[in-house]
Amino acid sequence: MAGSSMKAIKLRIKSVESTMQITKAMQLVATSKLRRAKERMENSKPYATVSREAIMKAVSQCSEPQVPFVTPREVNNRCYVVIAGERGLAGGYNANVFKAVASHAEGVPYCVLPLGRKAIDKFQHMGIKLLNDKIGHVEGLRVSSCYQLAQRLISGYRDGEFDQLFLVYTSFQSMMSQEVRVEQLLPIERAKEQVERNVATIYEPSPEEMLEKAVPDFLAGRLYSAACDSFASEVSARRNAMDSATKNAGEMISDLKLKYNRARQGAITQEITEIVAGAEQ
Repeated sequence: MAGSSMKAIKLRIKSVESTMQITKAMQLVATSKLRRAKERMENSKPYATVSREAIMKAVSQCSEPQVPFVTPREVNNRCYVVIAGERGLAGGYNANVFKAVASHAEGVPYCVLPLGRKAIDKFQHMGIKLLNDKIGHVEGLRVSSCYQLAQRLISGYRDGEFDQLFLVYTSFQSMMSQEVRVEQLLPIERAKEQVERNVATIYEPSPEEMLEKAVPDFLAGRLYSAACDSFASEVSARRNAMDSATKNAGEMISDLKLKYNRARQGAITQEITEIVAGAEQ
């Protein structure tokens, strides 16, 4: 009986050791990807920041009451651009993104433009209308692809396919912290407080016409920046998850080895007892 127990423990130790080798390898791969992902994320931010400032400045100087991409309208349908991962094993990374969408939707009908295989699978399974189901890889997403997606979103908004556009992504805060954000892209919200400047910007053509031409570029830049941010967050989350899994596997192996040694000691004690008992008879 003791021998059977010892054999089961040895098999369990070998199984956990194999798992630990896998999690350790995945941790090293994520660590090697993280540096490049952070560099790509940092390089993507300046354009997104400058373009947003330019857009907001043009919006502040729009004098017409009805401005395309700015004037709110009755919301009958929403669209969410949801950026998730291609794979799992990243802790709560994907689950947190989907929870944010479900919480924000608040029962309003919505469609989704998913980026990442997990997002595509999730919303296909839910039966949600997808505007595009071809972008399964967030890693290496190109600006040209983002521009095509922006054009699809612009046409959907113009045609009344949806009345609000939101971006759901994960913002990289630090190696140990990533935050899911929901950001409204369309209609562009006017700043609550307009800062008066001594020198006013003169637009030629008008701010309204400038927005017509600039918004697609702004959306493309924002999608690209958010995708870079999300991928860095995903890699960091996977690294942390695999690090925790590796440590847990190490602790399990230590506990199993202790159980094995106790079982072995018990078997030896039992054999000695049986020998002594046999000698006395």
